[in-house]
Formats: sequence, C-alpha cells, structure tokens
Amino acid sequence: MAVKIDTDKCIGCSACLDSCPVNALSMDRDKVMVDDATCIDCGACVGTCPTEAISM
Repeated sequence: MAVKIDTDKCIGCSACLDSCPVNALSMDRDKVMVDDATCIDCGACVGTCPTEAISM
C-alpha cells in the first residue's frame, strides 16, 4: 500500500520529492501526487513534509 497524500494539507512546496528513493512522487497542479505502482512504502517522504500531508 502506497503512502497517502492529504491534498488539503499539501502546500505544493515539493520538499518531499527528493526524499523518495524510487521517484514515486511528482507535482500535479501544485500538489504532490504519489504513483501507487512505483511507491515502495518506505516512508522516507513522511518526515520531510512541513504540513504533515503525507501519511502511511
């Protein structure tokens, strides 16, 4: 199961993008999106989000 992005909390800062070891995160309309098929559920991105918009 991939991480979840709360788009209401996401401010589009892209702080999480570089933390993903498999590049499963991308920007879409100023919000971060996760590619469920690529995400390895490692959680590396969770702690990088300043608004806590990413959860496991």
